[in-house]
Amino acid sequence: MMTAKDIGQRARRFASDERGNIAIMSAASMLLVIACAALGVDVGTIFADKRRTQSATDLAAIVAASDIPNASRAAAATVAKNHYPPDSLVAVEPGVYKADATLSPQQRFTAAAAPPNAVRVTLRTRTPLYFGKALTGDSQWTIKATAIASATRLASFSIGTRLASLNGGLLNSLLGSMLGTTLSLSVMDYQALLAARIDLFDFLPALAAKANLTGLTYDQLLNTNLKVVDILAALLTTQTATNGNTAATAALSSLVAALAGRNDRIKPASLLSAGPYANLAVGEKPKVGLTASLFDMVSALAQLANGTNQIAAGVNLNLPGIAGATVMATIGERPVGKGWIAVGATGASVHTAQTRILLKLQLLGTGAVSVVNLPVYVEVAAGTATLNAISCGYPNIASSSVTLGVSPGLVDAWIGDVTPAMMTNFSTKPNPPAATLVDAGVIQVSGRAHATMANTAPTSVTFSYADIQAQTKKTVNTTSFTSSLTASLLGDLQLGVQVGPLGLPVPGIGALVAGIIGGATGSIDTLLNTVLQALGIGLGQVDSRVTGVRCDGAVLVN
Repeated sequence: MMTAKDIGQRARRFASDERGNIAIMSAASMLLVIACAALGVDVGTIFADKRRTQSATDLAAIVAASDIPNASRAAAATVAKNHYPPDSLVAVEPGVYKADATLSPQQRFTAAAAPPNAVRVTLRTRTPLYFGKALTGDSQWTIKATAIASATRLASFSIGTRLASLNGGLLNSLLGSMLGTTLSLSVMDYQALLAARIDLFDFLPALAAKANLTGLTYDQLLNTNLKVVDILAALLTTQTATNGNTAATAALSSLVAALAGRNDRIKPASLLSAGPYANLAVGEKPKVGLTASLFDMVSALAQLANGTNQIAAGVNLNLPGIAGATVMATIGERPVGKGWIAVGATGASVHTAQTRILLKLQLLGTGAVSVVNLPVYVEVAAGTATLNAISCGYPNIASSSVTLGVSPGLVDAWIGDVTPAMMTNFSTKPNPPAATLVDAGVIQVSGRAHATMANTAPTSVTFSYADIQAQTKKTVNTTSFTSSLTASLLGDLQLGVQVGPLGLPVPGIGALVAGIIGGATGSIDTLLNTVLQALGIGLGQVDSRVTGVRCDGAVLVN
């Protein structure tokens, strides 16, 4: 029988005995190694599957951004090709991505914003756990991946201005009135300005240098009040450096000299919009250019310099039936921030300026009526062109196209007593009383007429890649436009004839006056169209051009 002493001795010997320690430690370590190895297998599987899931998500986002109108279908097809079940695709979100370094990466994408230029795709998958389920209690691990891809689709386009025929004297008179000087350019000078085209991203750095401005973005430069003469001088510098058209250079030099000493200022943002390139430093050359003819630039610049001041000039075109004519015009401001030429993505728009014309005509009469004084007022509201779609051809860029939605401005015409105050009040439309057409002592004839024309919806105009390369101009006509605005007015003309203080009617006088006006219909239309075209306006028409397109493949942006 063991005593307490024997038990104590054996316990001391066991505690001091080191035999078998390695075996015990090895067994315990082996369990830990096996556990770590098992966990490593699961972790490795998770990371491998996460990389595979992220790659599939990236590819789905790129494919979706390349076909934004069918983004969901494109993303789903890509997910299926990568052997993921359909319910793995959690979300496909078209939106707008802004490559703005001042924003945090999380702020640069806005889901559901329009017009979309990017797509965010979210994918959720589950990978099996072989050993980790003992720790997590779940036999699968959830993996979530998100990717944003953006596609660059930009176009440069313009609306107006137009010039179908040239009349040096009339152009000098009208443009000179707008610029506040006297011009003496010839028809050849104007033709040279029409033929010469410049890239406005070459012009803007020249403008900054002329105005002694440095360290600006394009947006800051465009929103600076600059002298009109400095803008013309910058156009001259650009023309001299980039074109070999010496006649255009000489014509611009004459314009700069004519405006020497004047301090009229405008903001160039009223001329053009740099769109997504607004935050680039002046001097950085974008991939999409903005081009315009020198005449278009001079004409638009003259309109802006004039503001809403009235233009008054005599017109002498030697037209049959017209003894004399004077023209008064006022040009309203364009919508804030909307020029007539721009570069941008889908949804960008450009506008013409609202223009009002008052022609005071002296028509050659006959018989008892020697002269008919006919005031013809025409208001052309702002026309609009909106960038509706850019179709990018991959890999053949020549199959690309651009579609604009074009709306000619409403045409509102009157024969009536329109005053200068009515001409300059753009907050309301004139509603003039009858005008005195004939004042021959005791015989007086008054008349009033009204006609309108407008499109109810924009017209879709598509420009092929060949059209863009050739900078083809396309014209949209008002569908309700008749061949003769004067004829439309005559159809509504109401005449009143009075003789002497008693106001007695005189048979036949009204018909005689109507006949005199009707006989001059063709000449009145010609004169009216010539004046409007000299101001860059088409009656019931609007011109548009697409001057450039950029189609970059979709890329990941996060």
